[in-house]
Amino acid sequence: MKTFVIGDIHGRFAQLQGLLDLLPRDEPTDKLVFLGDLIDRGLDVPGCVAHVLSLCRENPERVICLRGNHEQMLLDFLDDANLIWIETATGADRTFEQYTGAPLRLRTEADFEEARDLIAEKVPAEQIEFFRQLPLYHEDDFALYVHAGLEGGKHPSESSPHALLWTRDMEFYKSYHGKPCVFGHTPTPFLPLRGRVGRHGIYLFHSAIGIDTGYNLHSPLSCLSLPDFTLYQTFADGQTATHRITTWIPETLKEMQRKAARH
Repeated sequence: MKTFVIGDIHGRFAQLQGLLDLLPRDEPTDKLVFLGDLIDRGLDVPGCVAHVLSLCRENPERVICLRGNHEQMLLDFLDDANLIWIETATGADRTFEQYTGAPLRLRTEADFEEARDLIAEKVPAEQIEFFRQLPLYHEDDFALYVHAGLEGGKHPSESSPHALLWTRDMEFYKSYHGKPCVFGHTPTPFLPLRGRVGRHGIYLFHSAIGIDTGYNLHSPLSCLSLPDFTLYQTFADGQTATHRITTWIPETLKEMQRKAARH
């Protein structure tokens, strides 16, 4: 049994489809984990959400999608908790336009209310409910899986929801030695250099594994397979890459591999 973990997708449906086709996944036995941030920025947010929702429904024991901070921001906007989703450079304008067919224009206070009503109407209710039910973390024999990171190195069950969705803690990146933890949220080019050299764009240091390989026109969408540490990547131009990572694996992660091999 393997676990395939996919980083932040952000509306890149074509790359997601290519990546899923690339994976040698045995659907009845292997697990597929999405680290969240399905929405915003990319060319086909509705396609991404609908496809991941379908995968989760078809095989709920083996396909898990976590909530990302972008899904949380959308929910907060719909619930009138805050306006971060549409006030900052989140890529929400892409999501809004793709679901509503109208550009996001905010000139008056009334525009905010109209935008909220329109997006609430146009996003299918089953997708909004899907976002509300997404867990903040997952755990299996191999690793912990979270969107952003851990709070003070604590187990995710003891970490705050805000930390699991938003943290960018250098101490976690540099000094975490607990059970291997796979995370997204922060593009790996912004993570400490020592964990990035020679790792094909992902981050490996002690027990921290970052797989958000960034979002721009040249960024790959990445999937890491555990416990074998095979990295699968698709690019916007249709190119793919597969790397078996055998060097630079910290001792804590090698121990995870040895434990898996004994079972």
